[in-house]
Amino acid sequence: MVKSMTGYGRAKETLNGRDITVEVRSVNNRYLDCTVKMPRAYIFAEDAIKGCVQKAISRGKVDVFITIESNGAEEVVVTVNDALARNYYEALCHLKESFNLEGDVSATTLARFPDVLTVTKAEEDLESMAADLVAVTEAALTAYNAMRTVEGEKLAQDVASRVSTIEQVVGKVEERSPQTVAAYREKLLSRMQEVLQSTAVDESRILTEAAIFADKTAVDEETVRLRSHIAQLRAMLESNEPVGRKLDFLIQEVNRECNTIGSKCNDLSIAQDVVNMKAEVEKIREQVQNIE
Repeated sequence: MVKSMTGYGRAKETLNGRDITVEVRSVNNRYLDCTVKMPRAYIFAEDAIKGCVQKAISRGKVDVFITIESNGAEEVVVTVNDALARNYYEALCHLKESFNLEGDVSATTLARFPDVLTVTKAEEDLESMAADLVAVTEAALTAYNAMRTVEGEKLAQDVASRVSTIEQVVGKVEERSPQTVAAYREKLLSRMQEVLQSTAVDESRILTEAAIFADKTAVDEETVRLRSHIAQLRAMLESNEPVGRKLDFLIQEVNRECNTIGSKCNDLSIAQDVVNMKAEVEKIREQVQNIE
């Protein structure tokens, strides 16, 4: 089904002691332009996130926002600087003996000195963390695509309706086009009779002029191509693949055929039909800009 290029999706999950929230939003763009905003400490997972987005989206300006919060005590590692603690201990014992001081040198006393104990954050499993971020991103993309699909169905319905209108007008042009030749022939015959009056009118000359006029104003080829384009448009609207670019190109071809019919026609009714078709084409072009 057709999908819109604009959409929003959000997912939040708790994985391995962390609350991970991912938001995905996009607007129209000719190509895929993905930006990931996340805490600098997790920047190692950016390529994995972008790869996930590229699988789900073919074009659009996509922004991915990721927030990560720890929901419990972080794992830490406490290390003891044995050499430094020993030096402190020996220094304290020396002071005690030298100045005949009372009291014991305890572990608590030593722990208060700088750098005796060092607290560091436990090393994370980067691969596992990246996998968690990708999992939540995929969930957000699922919600995002669901929204795009709903919007895409509305766009497809609108485009299909306008395509049907163009098809109806093409039928009117096909019906009216032969009548313009007959009207031209009658008009030409009437003028020649008026000018020549009593002189006999050369019927063969009338037929020749009418044939030349018919050849110049014939729009059969254009209407046949228009019907072919219309069939292709409908097929694309039913496709499961991204068709925005193809639709954009095809609607240009439809507009070209309308312009050709307009340049050939010498009839007020057909000219009005062409105006109506081009109005629908322009509305379709605007909608196509929103389709992935």
